[in-house]
Amino acid sequence: MSERSGGQLVVDQLTKEGVQTVFCVPGESYLQVLDALHDSPIQLVVCRHEGGAGYMADAHARITNSTGVFMVTRGPGAANAMVAIHTAWQDSVPLVLFVGLIPRAETYRESFQEFDLKGWFSETSKAVFQIEHAERIPEIVSRAFALARTGRPGPVVIGLPEDMLRDQVQAQAVEPVRTLPSVPGEQALGHLQALLATASYPLVILGGGGWTPEAARQLQQWAERFELPVAVDFNCMDLIDHRSPCFVGALGYGRSQTLADALRDADLVIGIGSPLGDIVTDSWTLLPLHGHAATMLTVLPDTDCLGAMHPQALHIIADMPAIAEALLTLSPAAPVAWGLRTRALREAAERFRQPPELGGEIDLNVIFEYLRRALPEDTIGTWGAGNHAGWAGRYLRFNGYPSHLAPRNGSMGYGIPAAVAAALAWPQRQVVSVAGDGCFMMNGQELAVARGLGVKPLIIVLNNSMYGTIRTHQEMHHPHRISGTDLANPDFAAYARAFGGHGETVLKTEEFAAALDRALSSDTFSLIEIRVPQALLGPDLRMSDLHR
Repeated sequence: MSERSGGQLVVDQLTKEGVQTVFCVPGESYLQVLDALHDSPIQLVVCRHEGGAGYMADAHARITNSTGVFMVTRGPGAANAMVAIHTAWQDSVPLVLFVGLIPRAETYRESFQEFDLKGWFSETSKAVFQIEHAERIPEIVSRAFALARTGRPGPVVIGLPEDMLRDQVQAQAVEPVRTLPSVPGEQALGHLQALLATASYPLVILGGGGWTPEAARQLQQWAERFELPVAVDFNCMDLIDHRSPCFVGALGYGRSQTLADALRDADLVIGIGSPLGDIVTDSWTLLPLHGHAATMLTVLPDTDCLGAMHPQALHIIADMPAIAEALLTLSPAAPVAWGLRTRALREAAERFRQPPELGGEIDLNVIFEYLRRALPEDTIGTWGAGNHAGWAGRYLRFNGYPSHLAPRNGSMGYGIPAAVAAALAWPQRQVVSVAGDGCFMMNGQELAVARGLGVKPLIIVLNNSMYGTIRTHQEMHHPHRISGTDLANPDFAAYARAFGGHGETVLKTEEFAAALDRALSSDTFSLIEIRVPQALLGPDLRMSDLHR
């Protein structure tokens, strides 16, 4: 066995794990790893900010059904990476973060960029490892990947002391850890079947992580066989094909009142991947923690899903692919009692997604309806957090998993890095990212990465020169006292052109169609800035509505 450096061992093990893409902001603390990546088959994507690198790794994991990997340096780099770790933690995304650290001999002296790795990350990751001996790199990295993807998926953090990576040791990569799925037992399936047999107003809610394209398809087949109404949790839009007769809309922010009533009135609520937490239940008002008459059942990948707070809920522990495959073995014993209700909810959902014309020089409802019709059916949509997501989530369609990337922890700045990662992974599919002006400016610099990679996402920036969500709350609770929400913005179209992209500015509704045609036919990434009046807060909400 030949000697190799710790840095080379890291890359060797990543290759064994099947990693094809690593996102990073480089640092002198892990030069040995960067050097080893030079001759490896792994694509290294160099980003402009650690938060952007982490979001790209997160999006890459979701859109490729793999484990995302990103690398940052100590101190400031690790601090900037925290936002992506929190996103992966709350969104159940398998992610491995490598952090270059100070040399081992310099610890506990407040050396340059020194920080406490476990102190920072232990509360928002599944595990934190600091590798002190290079020969243990294969063992610990392999364990980290297994932890990230099993049970409830999530982030794992690995610290790499700078001098450890230079050590020469006789070691080699090991085979990845193989794990068996958590499969539901016959008794659990029989109980679920019995619950359905006695239900009159069931509702299925899909959410969480750990899904695969096959699992989403199988779950949809089961739902259609039982004519079950299926809603999706917040920012889980692609877990069921929107063309399915069972899809009845999205719960959480921007949900319809009809769907909220359906959850409140249901006598059986089945959360598959969704713990039925605060967002989907309007802070548990639609499904109270105590005293609610509905029977509740959750299917979750492990017992450590902290959002599953209902004490009366029944629990099945199973991975999403395992439960989806198992459910396909079930068939209704008799004609279901809720078929008419499912069709009524479906029709109500379609009416809710038919945009009314708002009028004015900019009518985003008309614009998003045109955008929906112009985009291919396999389009991948991304966004971050803010009022802009109200239009995207209500009017765009997602027709298969995976096709939607958005943070369930409400993290601004996610959409642009996610669009770059999605376009890199799926260059043959159209990627569209909808961003507010505030959300865009948090990671808009990653358009430089898009240009460098040659990928071509379409970016729609809704510019109302304010933090719209906070302004909405401000107008409700402190009307006419604007504080901390106004923004001074650049010319976003010119900003895109400065990075080598195609830029358009839309001032009137009728200008959008031609701008979109030019953007989609450009040979680079494209950005359309839409100047939105501040009075327009959502698809059916104006500033004046808050002051009545």
